Amino acid sequence: MNIKDLIAIDVHTHAEVSCRQPHDEAWQPYDEAASRYFKVGKRPTIAETIAYYRERKIGLVMFTVDSEFQIGARRIPNEEVADAALENSDIMTAFASIDPHKGRMGVREARSLLEAGVIRGFKFHPTVQGFFPNDRMAYPLYEVIAEHKLPAIFHSGHSGIGTGMPGGGGLRLKYSNPIHLDDVAVDFPDMTIIIAHPSWPWQDEALSVCLHKPNVYIDLSGWSPKYFPAQLVQHANAQLKHKMLFGSDYPLIKPDRWISDFKNAGFKPEVHQLILKENAVRALKLDA
Repeated sequence: MNIKDLIAIDVHTHAEVSCRQPHDEAWQPYDEAASRYFKVGKRPTIAETIAYYRERKIGLVMFTVDSEFQIGARRIPNEEVADAALENSDIMTAFASIDPHKGRMGVREARSLLEAGVIRGFKFHPTVQGFFPNDRMAYPLYEVIAEHKLPAIFHSGHSGIGTGMPGGGGLRLKYSNPIHLDDVAVDFPDMTIIIAHPSWPWQDEALSVCLHKPNVYIDLSGWSPKYFPAQLVQHANAQLKHKMLFGSDYPLIKPDRWISDFKNAGFKPEVHQLILKENAVRALKLDA
Protein backbone atom coordinates (compact mmCIF):
# COMPACT_ATOMS: atom_id res chain seq x y z
CA MET A 1 0.00 0.00 0.00
CA ASN A 2 1.00 3.60 -0.56
CA ILE A 3 0.42 4.27 3.12
CA LYS A 4 1.32 7.94 3.10
CA ASP A 5 -1.44 8.68 0.56
CA LEU A 6 -4.20 7.00 2.58
CA ILE A 7 -6.37 8.73 5.17
CA ALA A 8 -7.30 5.44 6.85
CA ILE A 9 -6.98 1.65 6.52
CA ASP A 10 -10.11 -0.48 6.80
CA VAL A 11 -9.01 -3.94 7.96
CA HIS A 12 -12.41 -5.61 7.50
CA THR A 13 -14.14 -5.57 4.09
CA HIS A 14 -15.97 -8.39 2.36
CA ALA A 15 -15.79 -9.71 -1.17
CA GLU A 16 -19.53 -10.07 -1.66
CA VAL A 17 -20.14 -10.45 -5.40
CA SER A 18 -17.75 -12.28 -7.68
CA CYS A 19 -16.85 -10.93 -11.09
CA ARG A 20 -16.02 -14.47 -12.25
CA GLN A 21 -18.77 -16.83 -11.10
CA PRO A 22 -22.56 -16.65 -10.63
CA HIS A 23 -24.12 -16.11 -7.23
CA ASP A 24 -24.75 -19.37 -5.38
CA GLU A 25 -28.43 -19.80 -4.52
CA ALA A 26 -27.52 -21.78 -1.38
CA TRP A 27 -26.27 -18.51 0.13
CA GLN A 28 -29.38 -16.50 -0.78
CA PRO A 29 -31.43 -17.07 2.44
CA TYR A 30 -28.43 -16.03 4.58
CA ASP A 31 -27.81 -13.02 2.35
CA GLU A 32 -31.42 -11.91 2.71
CA ALA A 33 -31.38 -12.36 6.50
CA ALA A 34 -28.19 -10.30 6.80
CA SER A 35 -29.71 -7.61 4.58
CA ARG A 36 -32.70 -7.33 6.91
CA TYR A 37 -30.50 -7.26 9.98
CA PHE A 38 -28.09 -4.60 8.67
CA LYS A 39 -30.72 -2.77 6.55
CA VAL A 40 -28.62 -2.86 3.39
CA GLY A 41 -29.57 -3.35 -0.24
CA LYS A 42 -27.77 -4.59 -3.32
CA ARG A 43 -24.24 -5.82 -2.69
CA PRO A 44 -21.31 -4.40 -4.70
CA THR A 45 -18.94 -6.43 -6.85
CA ILE A 46 -15.28 -6.68 -5.88
CA ALA A 47 -14.42 -4.09 -8.53
CA GLU A 48 -17.12 -1.70 -7.29
CA THR A 49 -15.86 -2.06 -3.71
CA ILE A 50 -12.31 -1.17 -4.73
CA ALA A 51 -13.53 1.85 -6.69
CA TYR A 52 -15.50 3.02 -3.65
CA TYR A 53 -12.38 2.90 -1.44
CA ARG A 54 -10.11 4.44 -4.06
CA GLU A 55 -12.41 7.44 -4.35
CA ARG A 56 -12.11 7.98 -0.60
CA LYS A 57 -8.36 7.31 -0.35
CA ILE A 58 -8.97 4.57 2.21
CA GLY A 59 -6.89 1.41 2.14
CA LEU A 60 -8.71 -1.89 2.53
CA VAL A 61 -8.17 -5.47 3.56
CA MET A 62 -10.58 -7.71 1.62
CA PHE A 63 -11.53 -11.35 2.03
CA THR A 64 -14.22 -13.86 1.25
CA VAL A 65 -15.62 -16.31 3.82
CA ASP A 66 -15.33 -20.03 3.15
CA SER A 67 -18.58 -21.55 4.47
CA GLU A 68 -18.67 -24.53 2.13
CA PHE A 69 -18.61 -27.13 4.94
CA GLN A 70 -21.21 -25.65 7.29
CA ILE A 71 -23.60 -23.92 4.88
CA GLY A 72 -22.75 -25.60 1.59
CA ALA A 73 -22.50 -22.33 -0.33
CA ARG A 74 -19.70 -22.00 -2.87
CA ARG A 75 -17.16 -19.40 -1.79
CA ILE A 76 -15.71 -16.64 -3.95
CA PRO A 77 -12.26 -17.92 -4.96
CA ASN A 78 -9.36 -16.68 -2.87
CA GLU A 79 -7.49 -16.26 -6.15
CA GLU A 80 -10.02 -13.69 -7.35
CA VAL A 81 -9.45 -11.56 -4.25
CA ALA A 82 -5.68 -12.00 -4.58
CA ASP A 83 -5.73 -10.93 -8.25
CA ALA A 84 -7.74 -7.83 -7.35
CA ALA A 85 -5.16 -6.95 -4.68
CA LEU A 86 -2.31 -7.46 -7.13
CA GLU A 87 -3.97 -5.08 -9.58
CA ASN A 88 -4.69 -2.50 -6.84
CA SER A 89 -1.70 -2.93 -4.56
CA ASP A 90 -1.52 0.80 -3.82
CA ILE A 91 -4.69 0.59 -1.69
CA MET A 92 -5.63 -3.07 -1.20
CA THR A 93 -4.39 -6.10 0.72
CA ALA A 94 -5.88 -9.58 0.28
CA PHE A 95 -6.62 -12.10 3.02
CA ALA A 96 -7.61 -15.69 2.23
CA SER A 97 -10.39 -17.74 3.83
CA ILE A 98 -10.01 -21.51 4.18
CA ASP A 99 -12.37 -23.57 6.31
CA PRO A 100 -10.33 -25.62 8.79
CA HIS A 101 -12.60 -28.61 8.09
CA LYS A 102 -10.73 -28.98 4.79
CA GLY A 103 -7.83 -30.48 6.68
CA ARG A 104 -4.74 -31.28 4.63
CA MET A 105 -6.31 -29.94 1.47
CA GLY A 106 -6.81 -26.64 3.24
CA VAL A 107 -3.17 -26.62 4.34
CA ARG A 108 -2.09 -27.32 0.76
CA GLU A 109 -4.24 -24.45 -0.48
CA ALA A 110 -2.80 -22.07 2.13
CA ARG A 111 0.77 -22.95 1.16
CA SER A 112 0.01 -22.55 -2.53
CA LEU A 113 -1.59 -19.13 -1.99
CA LEU A 114 1.31 -17.94 0.14
CA GLU A 115 3.88 -19.13 -2.39
CA ALA A 116 2.19 -16.85 -4.94
CA GLY A 117 3.20 -13.94 -2.69
CA VAL A 118 -0.02 -11.88 -2.63
CA ILE A 119 -2.02 -13.13 0.36
CA ARG A 120 -1.07 -11.24 3.54
CA GLY A 121 -3.35 -12.89 6.11
CA PHE A 122 -6.35 -15.13 6.75
CA LYS A 123 -9.99 -14.76 7.76
CA PHE A 124 -11.95 -17.19 9.97
CA HIS A 125 -15.62 -17.08 10.94
CA PRO A 126 -16.17 -19.72 13.66
CA THR A 127 -19.97 -19.41 13.66
CA VAL A 128 -20.39 -19.69 9.91
CA GLN A 129 -17.65 -22.34 9.65
CA GLY A 130 -18.89 -24.34 12.64
CA PHE A 131 -15.80 -24.78 14.81
CA PHE A 132 -14.25 -23.56 18.03
CA PRO A 133 -11.08 -21.57 17.24
CA ASN A 134 -9.08 -23.66 19.73
CA ASP A 135 -10.15 -26.96 18.13
CA ARG A 136 -6.96 -28.86 17.28
CA MET A 137 -8.48 -29.55 13.89
CA ALA A 138 -7.56 -25.98 12.93
CA TYR A 139 -4.00 -26.08 14.24
CA PRO A 140 -2.28 -27.37 11.06
CA LEU A 141 -3.68 -24.35 9.23
CA TYR A 142 -2.57 -22.01 12.01
CA GLU A 143 0.91 -23.54 11.84
CA VAL A 144 1.23 -22.38 8.23
CA ILE A 145 0.07 -18.88 9.15
CA ALA A 146 2.42 -18.67 12.13
CA GLU A 147 5.32 -19.99 10.06
CA HIS A 148 4.91 -16.97 7.78
CA LYS A 149 4.23 -14.65 10.77
CA LEU A 150 0.98 -13.46 9.23
CA PRO A 151 -2.21 -12.16 10.88
CA ALA A 152 -5.55 -13.95 11.15
CA ILE A 153 -8.91 -12.25 11.68
CA PHE A 154 -11.55 -14.14 13.66
CA HIS A 155 -15.21 -13.17 13.77
CA SER A 156 -16.41 -12.78 17.35
CA GLY A 157 -19.69 -12.21 19.15
CA HIS A 158 -23.19 -12.14 17.71
CA SER A 159 -23.60 -12.78 13.99
CA GLY A 160 -25.98 -10.94 11.71
CA ILE A 161 -25.68 -13.93 9.41
CA GLY A 162 -28.53 -16.28 10.32
CA THR A 163 -30.28 -13.76 12.58
CA GLY A 164 -34.05 -14.24 12.30
CA MET A 165 -33.83 -17.46 10.26
CA PRO A 166 -35.43 -20.60 11.72
CA GLY A 167 -32.88 -22.05 14.11
CA GLY A 168 -30.56 -19.19 13.21
CA GLY A 169 -29.94 -20.90 9.90
CA GLY A 170 -28.32 -23.78 11.78
CA LEU A 171 -25.51 -21.52 13.02
CA ARG A 172 -24.29 -21.61 16.62
CA LEU A 173 -23.15 -18.43 18.32
CA LYS A 174 -21.12 -20.28 20.96
CA TYR A 175 -18.25 -20.81 18.52
CA SER A 176 -17.53 -17.08 18.41
CA ASN A 177 -16.94 -16.39 22.10
CA PRO A 178 -13.50 -14.69 21.96
CA ILE A 179 -12.28 -16.50 25.08
CA HIS A 180 -11.53 -19.49 22.84
CA LEU A 181 -8.90 -17.35 21.10
CA ASP A 182 -6.91 -17.20 24.33
CA ASP A 183 -5.70 -20.76 23.72
CA VAL A 184 -4.78 -19.90 20.14
CA ALA A 185 -2.81 -16.84 21.27
CA VAL A 186 -0.85 -18.98 23.73
CA ASP A 187 -0.14 -21.78 21.28
CA PHE A 188 0.74 -19.50 18.33
CA PRO A 189 2.55 -16.42 19.69
CA ASP A 190 3.98 -15.68 16.23
CA MET A 191 0.52 -15.35 14.68
CA THR A 192 -1.11 -11.96 15.04
CA ILE A 193 -4.74 -12.52 16.06
CA ILE A 194 -7.37 -9.90 15.30
CA ILE A 195 -10.65 -10.26 17.17
CA ALA A 196 -13.24 -8.83 14.80
CA HIS A 197 -16.13 -6.64 15.97
CA PRO A 198 -17.33 -5.50 19.35
CA SER A 199 -17.77 -8.98 20.82
CA TRP A 200 -21.24 -8.63 22.30
CA PRO A 201 -22.30 -10.39 24.48
CA TRP A 202 -18.68 -11.27 25.40
CA GLN A 203 -17.01 -7.86 25.21
CA ASP A 204 -15.10 -8.20 28.48
CA GLU A 205 -13.63 -11.53 27.40
CA ALA A 206 -12.26 -9.93 24.23
CA LEU A 207 -10.75 -7.01 26.13
CA SER A 208 -9.10 -9.33 28.64
CA VAL A 209 -7.53 -11.54 25.96
CA CYS A 210 -6.31 -8.49 24.03
CA LEU A 211 -4.83 -6.92 27.15
CA HIS A 212 -3.13 -10.14 28.26
CA LYS A 213 -1.69 -11.39 24.96
CA PRO A 214 0.75 -9.18 23.00
CA ASN A 215 -0.19 -10.79 19.67
CA VAL A 216 -3.92 -10.00 19.95
CA TYR A 217 -5.70 -6.94 18.48
CA ILE A 218 -9.35 -5.93 18.14
CA ASP A 219 -10.97 -4.55 15.00
CA LEU A 220 -13.96 -2.29 15.54
CA SER A 221 -16.05 -3.40 12.56
CA GLY A 222 -19.67 -4.39 12.24
CA TRP A 223 -21.17 -1.71 14.50
CA SER A 224 -21.54 2.03 14.30
CA PRO A 225 -19.16 3.46 16.94
CA LYS A 226 -22.04 5.31 18.56
CA TYR A 227 -23.30 1.93 19.81
CA PHE A 228 -19.96 0.68 21.18
CA PRO A 229 -19.98 -0.60 24.77
CA ALA A 230 -18.51 1.93 27.21
CA GLN A 231 -15.73 -0.41 28.32
CA LEU A 232 -14.55 -0.81 24.72
CA VAL A 233 -14.16 2.94 24.26
CA GLN A 234 -12.53 3.23 27.68
CA HIS A 235 -9.85 0.65 26.85
CA ALA A 236 -9.30 2.13 23.39
CA ASN A 237 -8.53 5.45 25.05
CA ALA A 238 -6.07 3.93 27.51
CA GLN A 239 -4.35 0.55 27.84
CA LEU A 240 -5.36 -0.76 24.42
CA LYS A 241 -4.93 2.40 22.34
CA HIS A 242 -2.22 0.72 20.26
CA LYS A 243 -4.26 -2.44 19.70
CA MET A 244 -7.54 -1.16 18.25
CA LEU A 245 -8.07 -1.16 14.48
CA PHE A 246 -10.53 0.59 12.19
CA GLY A 247 -12.77 -1.86 10.37
CA SER A 248 -16.15 -1.23 8.79
CA ASP A 249 -17.56 -4.64 7.71
CA TYR A 250 -18.29 -3.10 4.30
CA PRO A 251 -20.73 -3.30 2.62
CA LEU A 252 -22.81 -4.02 5.73
CA ILE A 253 -21.44 -0.88 7.40
CA LYS A 254 -20.07 1.89 5.19
CA PRO A 255 -16.79 3.59 6.20
CA ASP A 256 -18.32 7.05 5.63
CA ARG A 257 -20.84 6.37 8.37
CA TRP A 258 -18.34 4.60 10.62
CA ILE A 259 -15.76 7.41 10.53
CA SER A 260 -18.40 10.10 11.03
CA ASP A 261 -19.83 8.35 14.08
CA PHE A 262 -16.33 7.53 15.38
CA LYS A 263 -15.48 11.21 15.67
CA ASN A 264 -18.33 11.71 18.15
CA ALA A 265 -18.18 8.45 20.09
CA GLY A 266 -15.95 9.49 22.98
CA PHE A 267 -12.57 8.50 21.56
CA LYS A 268 -9.78 10.88 22.57
CA PRO A 269 -8.36 12.96 19.70
CA GLU A 270 -4.88 11.53 20.28
CA VAL A 271 -6.06 7.97 19.50
CA HIS A 272 -7.95 8.80 16.30
CA GLN A 273 -5.02 8.38 13.93
CA LEU A 274 -3.77 5.34 15.79
CA ILE A 275 -7.09 3.56 15.29
CA LEU A 276 -7.78 4.80 11.78
CA LYS A 277 -4.38 3.95 10.32
CA GLU A 278 -1.21 3.64 12.39
CA ASN A 279 -2.14 0.54 14.39
CA ALA A 280 -3.07 -1.32 11.21
CA VAL A 281 0.29 -0.52 9.62
CA ARG A 282 2.04 -2.15 12.57
CA ALA A 283 -0.34 -5.08 13.13
CA LEU A 284 -0.46 -6.07 9.46
CA LYS A 285 3.21 -5.26 8.80
CA LEU A 286 2.16 -3.10 5.86
CA ASP A 287 5.43 -1.19 5.85
CA ALA A 288 7.51 -4.39 5.62
